[in-house]
Amino acid sequence: MLIAGAAVAMVAAAGLRWRARHDSAAFAAQYAALPPRPPGSVYHLGHSLVGRDMPAMLAQMMGSGYRYNSQLGWGASLNQHRAGEVPGHAEENATPAYRAAEAAIGSGDYDAVVLTEMVELRDALRWHDSAVALAHWAALARAARPDVRVYLYETWHRLDDPQGWLSRLDADLPGLWEPLVAEAMADPATGSIHIIPAGQAMAALVRRIEAGEVPGLTNRQDLFARDAAGEVDPIHLNDLGAYVVALVHYAVLSGASPLGLPHRLNLADGTPATAPPDAAAPIIQAVVWDAVRGYAPSGVSG
Repeated sequence: MLIAGAAVAMVAAAGLRWRARHDSAAFAAQYAALPPRPPGSVYHLGHSLVGRDMPAMLAQMMGSGYRYNSQLGWGASLNQHRAGEVPGHAEENATPAYRAAEAAIGSGDYDAVVLTEMVELRDALRWHDSAVALAHWAALARAARPDVRVYLYETWHRLDDPQGWLSRLDADLPGLWEPLVAEAMADPATGSIHIIPAGQAMAALVRRIEAGEVPGLTNRQDLFARDAAGEVDPIHLNDLGAYVVALVHYAVLSGASPLGLPHRLNLADGTPATAPPDAAAPIIQAVVWDAVRGYAPSGVSG
């Protein structure tokens, strides 16, 4: 027990040093804007914060000829996907979008690969070899197709996080997400890994909503699902939240403004999604565009 405790302490201390030496400005400075290149094909690797509906909404935004595939799991880490030990694999991948990750990413068939780490991110970093797993998937994609664009999708933690949901989003980008990417990119085989700042866009939107600046929306819970009893799910999105995240993916992956995109879309099963209020849609799109083009590691120029 003493040995195990010492090991945990060493890992925790290493993590603190890792975050302390991260220079967010220097990290951002290494990214030049990518030329706009709307992808014709995208592969998503992750879990329920990807889900089925967000990629389906993104496909409708991208338009005719676009295709995507995915592999999902129940809260699965990138390392669990790497090891082939994905909780909920059968249940989450009972969909026409499914394609096995190793074969898909190693095929060179996709213009972009979007990788999603598990949350709690601190647990992923401590126990699931996040940087090694991220480097593995990025290197696999790049070996198969040197011009592939590889992204890490920045997500979020629970609304009831004791440190505060907005506080975690503010702190975790420079404290956890960026150091994870920097560590993975230390392996030259990975090439560049850009970041899809969905958590930052959601935070910016929530601040506007809770300031009373988005018609028809009142608080952060408006972006999250509810159970049959009406209780808020503190981590999973509703249709509006999925729409916001799809907009972020569209802006990053295409390099194009989402302003003017349709806001009445369908879910993955073909049924209509609950749309944002008409007056809110252009504000949401503008907030997303500002968040993406204001963040250099997205690869989108301001």
